[in-house]
Amino acid sequence: MTSIAEIPPVVQSARAHGLKAVFQHARYVMRENPVTGFAFLMFLFFVLCATIGPWLVPHDPLASNTAQALKPPSALNWFGTDQLGRDIFSRVVVAARLDLAIAISSVLLVFAFGGLSGVAAGYFGGWTDRIVGRICDTIMAFPLFVLAMGIVAALGNTVTNIVIATAIINYPLYARLARSEANVRRDAGFVHAARLSGNSEGRILLMHILPNILPIMMVQVSLTMGYAILNAAGLSFIGLGVRPPTPEWGIMVAEGASFIVSGEWWIAFFPGLTLMLAVFCFNLLGDGLRDIVDPQRRT
Repeated sequence: MTSIAEIPPVVQSARAHGLKAVFQHARYVMRENPVTGFAFLMFLFFVLCATIGPWLVPHDPLASNTAQALKPPSALNWFGTDQLGRDIFSRVVVAARLDLAIAISSVLLVFAFGGLSGVAAGYFGGWTDRIVGRICDTIMAFPLFVLAMGIVAALGNTVTNIVIATAIINYPLYARLARSEANVRRDAGFVHAARLSGNSEGRILLMHILPNILPIMMVQVSLTMGYAILNAAGLSFIGLGVRPPTPEWGIMVAEGASFIVSGEWWIAFFPGLTLMLAVFCFNLLGDGLRDIVDPQRRT
C-alpha cells in the first residue's frame, strides 16, 4: 500500500511533467507559426529594453545640452537630439520601462477584478450578475478615453492614477467576456461531475470554470496591453499623463509634433515608431497565447 510520504514526490513529478508539456507545446507553436515566434521575439526585446536598457544607453536621458539641440540622427546620436539637446535614443529605450510597467500593472489589475467578478456573475447569476452588469453599463455610457481623462484629472496625473484609470475603462471588456464564457460552462458536464464529487462552489469556480476560460482571456490580455500603452501615451500627449521631463513615448511624440513642420521629423518619428511596434507586438501575441494556454490544443 502506498504510504502518505510517497504522495508528494508523485504530485511534484506530475506537475513537472505538465510544465514540460506546456513548454514543449509553446516551442511547437512558435516553430509552426513564424508570426507568433516573431511577436514573442519582439516582446522579449521590449522586456530587455525595460529591464536592462537604462544601464546600457549611451547617454543620460535627462541630460540636456543646448549646443547639440535639434541634431539629426548620426553615429553619436542614433535617433538625433531634441530641442534641449537630449539624446532621443536613450530616452526611447528608458521610456520602455515606464510604458510597459503602466500597461502590465493596469492589465493585471483589471484581469483580477474584471475577470473574477465576470466569472462570478456568469456562474452564480442573480444579484451578482445584475450588479456587475450595471457597473459595466455605467462605465460604457461614457466615451472611454474621455472617462480616463476625467479620472486622471480628478485624481491627479500620477502613474498610479493612470494605471487605475486604464483598468477602469477596460473593466467592461473583461467582465463581460468572463461572464459570457462562465455562463456557457456553468451547466457543462465537468461542472456537474465536480459538484457531485463534493467540490464547493468556490472551488468549482476557481479550479474548473476559470482555467477553461483562460485561453480566450489571454487573447484579451494581449490586446489590452497594446491599448493600455496607447491610452497612457494619449494621456501624456494631451498633458494629463506622465509629467516631463520623465521619458515617456507619448510625451516625446507631443514634444516633437510642433517640430515636424520645421523639418526636425526625428523628434516625433522614433518615439512614435516604437509606440507603433509595441502595440503591433501585443496584437500579434494574442493568437499565440491562445494556442499555448488552451489545453485542447495540446492534445
